[in-house]
Amino acid sequence: MTAHLDGEIRDGRHHMQVRVYYEDTDFSGIVYHANYLRYMERGRTNHLRLMGAEQQALFEQAETDSAGFAFVVRSMHLDFLKPARMDDVLDVVTWPIAVKGASIMLAQEVKRGEDVLVKAEVRVAFISGGRAQPIPKSIRTLMKADLIS
Repeated sequence: MTAHLDGEIRDGRHHMQVRVYYEDTDFSGIVYHANYLRYMERGRTNHLRLMGAEQQALFEQAETDSAGFAFVVRSMHLDFLKPARMDDVLDVVTWPIAVKGASIMLAQEVKRGEDVLVKAEVRVAFISGGRAQPIPKSIRTLMKADLIS
């Protein structure tokens, strides 16, 4: 049941469904722009969870390599193309574009059916000891394997 809750990986892309609730909308019934960031954050988190490795073991290994680490959003470019409305069922799609030394570039789309509502490019940096650090091999290997699929 958890896999369904976390979405699924198809053709190298993570897909996660989100229903739009009243609380997600503004006074006009359209999804408030900042809520797309929440949907995409959930997509990135669940993508990592479902990439084929036990997440806790992966992070324990990374913690051994780089104590006190975190992933932080370094930059985002967003294009808001069409609005979503209350009761829409959205598909949040996430996939890696590039894995480099201390950062991962991801693409994301929020779709309703075939319509792309929001497009994003997200650069996530690996931070340890308060500074950007090379991504530990265990995470880099996993992300690169996902790039190939």
